Amino acid sequence: MARRGDTIELAVLGLLHEGPMHGYELRKRLNLMLGWGRVLSYGSLYPALKKMLRTGLLSEVTTTTAVTRRPRIVYEVTEAGHAEFERLMSEVGPSAWEDDNFDIRFAFFGRTDMEIRLRVLEGRRTRLQERLTRVQAELERTQEEVNRYAAELQRHGVESVEREVRWLSDLIQAERGERPASPEAPAQS
Repeated sequence: MARRGDTIELAVLGLLHEGPMHGYELRKRLNLMLGWGRVLSYGSLYPALKKMLRTGLLSEVTTTTAVTRRPRIVYEVTEAGHAEFERLMSEVGPSAWEDDNFDIRFAFFGRTDMEIRLRVLEGRRTRLQERLTRVQAELERTQEEVNRYAAELQRHGVESVEREVRWLSDLIQAERGERPASPEAPAQS
C-alpha cells in the first residue's frame, strides 16, 4: 500500500510538470484532483513540499506581486524531480493500482508509456475483481442477517465495483486498439 506522502509527492510532481505554482494553487489543484472524498490540508501539503525541497526534487523561488507586495513562494520541479516523477509513473506493482494511488496515477497517464498504462489498468481491474468476489460472497452470507439498509449499502458497493471493472475493461480495450473507450470517441483504424 502506498504511503500518503508518496501519493502527495507523485501528485505534486505531476502538477508541477505543467509549470511552477505556489502552495495555495497546488493545494487547490490537488483537492480538485483528489475529489470530494479526500481533502488535502496545508498540514499535509507543506511538510511534503519541505521534504521534496530537502531531497532536491523541487526548488523554490520567492516572488512578489504589485497587488499584495507580500513575498510568495513558487515551487518548481528540478531535474531530479522530473526523473523521480518518471520513475514513480513507471512503477507497475500493487501500489500502482491501490485505491489511494490509482486515481493520481491515472490523472497523469498521458505522460506514461502504453505498456505501463495497460499493466496498471489490468492490475487495478484484477484487484477490483478480487474485491468484487469477496463482497458478493459476503453479501450472500449476510443477506438474511442484516437489515435492509445495510443490505442495500452492500448492494451499492457491489454495483460500484462492477461499474469500475467495466470502465477499466473498456479502457484496456481502447489502449489495445480494440475499440474506443467511449461512444463519442472516433473509431481507430
